[in-house]
Amino acid sequence: MQNEGTARTAARTAHHTAPDPPPADGLPPGRSPAARACHATGALLILSGLGHLVVFAVDGGPWDGPVSWRKPVTFGLSFGSTLIAVTWITSYLRLRPGRRSLLLAVFAADCVLEVAGITLQAWRGVPSHLDMETPFDTAVSMSLAVGGGVLVVLLTVFALVSFRHRPTGPAGMPLAVRSGFAVLLVGLASGAAMIARGVVLTRTGHQEAAYDSTAPLKPLHGVSLHAVLVLPVLARLLPLTSWDAAVRRRLVAVAAGCYAAAVVATGVWAALTY
Repeated sequence: MQNEGTARTAARTAHHTAPDPPPADGLPPGRSPAARACHATGALLILSGLGHLVVFAVDGGPWDGPVSWRKPVTFGLSFGSTLIAVTWITSYLRLRPGRRSLLLAVFAADCVLEVAGITLQAWRGVPSHLDMETPFDTAVSMSLAVGGGVLVVLLTVFALVSFRHRPTGPAGMPLAVRSGFAVLLVGLASGAAMIARGVVLTRTGHQEAAYDSTAPLKPLHGVSLHAVLVLPVLARLLPLTSWDAAVRRRLVAVAAGCYAAAVVATGVWAALTY
């Protein structure tokens, strides 16, 4: 019995001190050509957002509303950081490198399309979404809607892969990746709901109501989008501490629970005000 207890203790110690497994594609995050290209594209989108923050500071104008410099700022920062996060996180998914590179290339192109369309309309001084005033505005608005649908499909594929096959990575990373993608899907669903309701109101001649209808869902949409970055970053930083794997897993679980509580709170607020 004593020998068995000693063996179990040694096994637990080995489990806690064993090095973290590498990413599923066999390369460190960011080393593949597709990952480098996506990281560079994400950085350019972030720079675009920061650049338009300078434009807003110089040009002024309203921060809220369908026509403002807020949209190229927030969308550039959000899409850029999400592209970088998803590129990094998918290195922990059990995906063939070629398939992952193809999906990431489409995802990056779609992110560029979304930010470019929003930025173009901001410079033209017209709304980017739900604008059917002219054939050109309608084309831009519909292209953004279609691009949003492509984003939903791609990110759903990544989410399904994360739940079908346990992700690799340091202690807590599988839970962080799965939780991040699950919460991200909530954000995508809220975004789709905003667009769907706005299009219906626009088509029935209620343009101003269409713009106002998105307000209740914006907090839920914004909070949900970045769990896929926050939780995996936490799981990646925890190995820098002296805590063992079991403690790190519990901390990631607590963080995921807190994030879920924030999503529920904003969801309740949206339901009460929608």
